[in-house]
Amino acid sequence: MSRALLPENHHRLVTEALAALDVRNWVLSIHDPSFPSLPEEDTGWGSPYSEGAARFLAFSRELGFNGIQLGPQGQVTEFNASPYDGTLFSRNLLNVALAPLEAAEPWGALLPPGRVAQLAASRPQALPPGERFRQAFRAQTTLLNEAWRTFQQKRAAPDAAPSIRALAARFDTFRQQHRAWLVRDALFDVLCEEKREPDWRRWADSLDGRLWNPRPEEEAAAVARLTQLELRYADTLERYAFCQFLVHAQHHGLRERVAAWRLKLYGDLQIGLSPRDAWAWQGLFLRTYLMGAPPSRTNPDGQPWNYPVMDPEQYFEPDDAGANAGSRNGPVLRFMNARMDKMLGEYDGLRLDHPHGLVCPWVYRADLPDALWSVQHGARLFSSPDLPDHPALARFALVHPEQVDRAVSRYADRWVKDLSPEQVRRYSVLFDTVVEASRRNGRQLGDLLAEVLSTLPYPLERVLAQYGLGRFRVTQKADLHDPADVYRSENVGPEDWVMVGNHDTKSLWRLVADWQWKGTLRAQAEYLAARLCPEPSEREAFARELSTSPGRLAQAKVADLFASRARNVMMFFTDLLGMPETYNAPGTVDERNWSLRVPQDWARQYRERLKADAAVNLPAALAMALRAQGALARARHQRLLEGLDALARALRAG
Repeated sequence: MSRALLPENHHRLVTEALAALDVRNWVLSIHDPSFPSLPEEDTGWGSPYSEGAARFLAFSRELGFNGIQLGPQGQVTEFNASPYDGTLFSRNLLNVALAPLEAAEPWGALLPPGRVAQLAASRPQALPPGERFRQAFRAQTTLLNEAWRTFQQKRAAPDAAPSIRALAARFDTFRQQHRAWLVRDALFDVLCEEKREPDWRRWADSLDGRLWNPRPEEEAAAVARLTQLELRYADTLERYAFCQFLVHAQHHGLRERVAAWRLKLYGDLQIGLSPRDAWAWQGLFLRTYLMGAPPSRTNPDGQPWNYPVMDPEQYFEPDDAGANAGSRNGPVLRFMNARMDKMLGEYDGLRLDHPHGLVCPWVYRADLPDALWSVQHGARLFSSPDLPDHPALARFALVHPEQVDRAVSRYADRWVKDLSPEQVRRYSVLFDTVVEASRRNGRQLGDLLAEVLSTLPYPLERVLAQYGLGRFRVTQKADLHDPADVYRSENVGPEDWVMVGNHDTKSLWRLVADWQWKGTLRAQAEYLAARLCPEPSEREAFARELSTSPGRLAQAKVADLFASRARNVMMFFTDLLGMPETYNAPGTVDERNWSLRVPQDWARQYRERLKADAAVNLPAALAMALRAQGALARARHQRLLEGLDALARALRAG
């Protein structure tokens, strides 16, 4: 499909243009639910492991992308589809591609032929997003249960097929390697079901609520209870492990596929924890504070995320020689290392979600009834030496009172005025763990993407600077009246990641329509003309052309990314394909969030939109960016520009 959709020389010319622009990473961002499916495999929710996804990724490769940025891939619940509330170790079973399980090799025909196509044909087609998600969740659970029962029966047969014996051996190895988190995560489901209460906080004050963090007098009882649960629910725990084995095996297959295409696969190191993780690892967290987002340009009201906060006093512990001899990794850092090693075994790089949470988390009191008020009056965990409303934070302060600026808000970037190298080192403990794990697993610093948006507190700025890491620059948010604005493309550094939008913003195409409706298209056109037209005498004509052609202006907005100094460019799938819908509206509870999908007929729609400049015409955008370098660059790249222009015309012609 991808070869028919794009001209034969598209990949070669795009790759050459990216090199000429010194763009080293050109990454497509898409979350799991958004992947397209073929009609006969479509259960109502996307998966990166489906055949439809494989074809879409092949198309992405032909477009010239050399990386794919996924969202968090942890297990979500039937009532909360947000991937940022998913589990840290267990993978999302909604991602299991069911159709391959019908094959004898390598899956031993765990599902009968045609079972998935039958499900796809019978599912309701016009459900609202929330009900579509829940229907897909229930259907996935049903078929995975069928696959598990089939596996049990075939494994027990004395004449089990070689494929089943091989599958069983692989499963046993997986279960042994990952037992530590498999048992914890599976027991959460067991206890929720046993108590008929999915909100563990309602049974938190019990032995089961503290199973992994018992009081000293409960330790023997907790061990006995664990033994009892593992014996009583052995089949349930094994089924949980088997389903996790399936999704992990399919993820491994995806990694092999994209590696063959020379595509890097980026994971998402979410800053939050699921309720399952909060229960399983509760001994690592502060009891009286939660993590959230302070008021900011992105979210003026702030956001009470309700995420646990790692206890700084458990970062380290005395070594075997005693407290005076030094320290070693404590429970928190051991947990971080286990998480990092698992993720870096599954991805080529990581997006660091809200890295403020690793360096200078914004925390708020958990005991106040109004969470929004509480987060608005919160504080930075390590930057609050003497706040009268947060006296409990003084023990964690890494700065002295004279190092904070009382003239600005406590969430302002310059609340902390200065830091010594030793203070930076102490702020950097969790971030250092991420970097060290990356190096230990053979990754480069450039494989870490720090999602810093509108706020960059001084401690985080210093931590990133010591590693030469940049920030995210979301150009659709640029303030055209402020030359120093962080989102303007002329302020982008080579180490930054630049993009028009991301999963939390409006689509480029919706934005252009908004600008047109609000009468601000001309201002955008003038800004882009100044960026992309080096000859002052020609800028007015260029701006006039852009202001009268929204599609042309959208292409220029993409060209602006490549014309910046950034070596790293990212694009969200809606921007690429010309889709006007919003994937997620942050700070809102709306079942439309996290549900937007690439349609089954995406290739046809993309082809049609290209004819009207209503989807990204990559050759056109790259040619525009190259011409922005001036007359000498145009002469040097004349043949390349001619090739890109021909490609752009071919795409517009259909």
